[in-house]
Amino acid sequence: MTYRVDLNSDIGESFGAYKLGMDEEIVKHISSANIACGFHAGDPLVMDKTVRFCKENNVAVGAHPGFPDLLGFGRRNLDASFDEIRAYVIYQIGAMKAFADSHGLSLQHVKAHGALYNMAAVDEKVALAIAEAIKAVDSNLICVGMAGTAMEKAAKELGLRFACEVFADRNINPDGTLVSRKHPNAMIHDEELACKRVLKMIKEGCVEAVDGTLVQVKVDTICVHGDNPKAVEFARKLKTVLEENGVQIVPMASFL
Repeated sequence: MTYRVDLNSDIGESFGAYKLGMDEEIVKHISSANIACGFHAGDPLVMDKTVRFCKENNVAVGAHPGFPDLLGFGRRNLDASFDEIRAYVIYQIGAMKAFADSHGLSLQHVKAHGALYNMAAVDEKVALAIAEAIKAVDSNLICVGMAGTAMEKAAKELGLRFACEVFADRNINPDGTLVSRKHPNAMIHDEELACKRVLKMIKEGCVEAVDGTLVQVKVDTICVHGDNPKAVEFARKLKTVLEENGVQIVPMASFL
């Protein structure tokens, strides 16, 4: 049996004189990119350059909006109103869409970043604000989030296409949410284990949580992080393992 999944990575997170990530390398091994839009990371020059990298490597482009929190890298929960979150997301999608247009590309998807992503998984107000923002800009955009979350519910209520995301290098709680980065076991550092977990998620629709229980998942897109040289090697290895096991790596828009 042949499976089709998307492989995505959060990139374009350098800012001014500060370089973060191995964007030029990671784009060689993914099918979709979530590009920072200037709120939690990124700036206009970085956004423009990152879209160009994607175009050169036939990688689909997506907006990666976050809270306006450069100092906290968008990983701190903000007590923002519904209208504020909606406006933040519209603003960032619009900026990324302009850069995609300037390179002759269509924006494929929107995936919230950090605290905004995690809050949208459990908070219906936050999820609906994001979904409304996406629909207001372009109802054809794909909303990316974890299956069974408030984000999936809001996206589907508004008629948006939804890509169910799993994380290759993150542990999850029994309720399916990501283990907080504040905990030492948030990340999975064993590449062999990570590859086995991803294959199990794709082929069996489940994954082991930190307490050992099995959690049901749906896999449309897999996130790999690309912020250090080892992560790039991991992305390369994961792609190879998946393809060797009958999994095709393609942009999410090709099957959703």
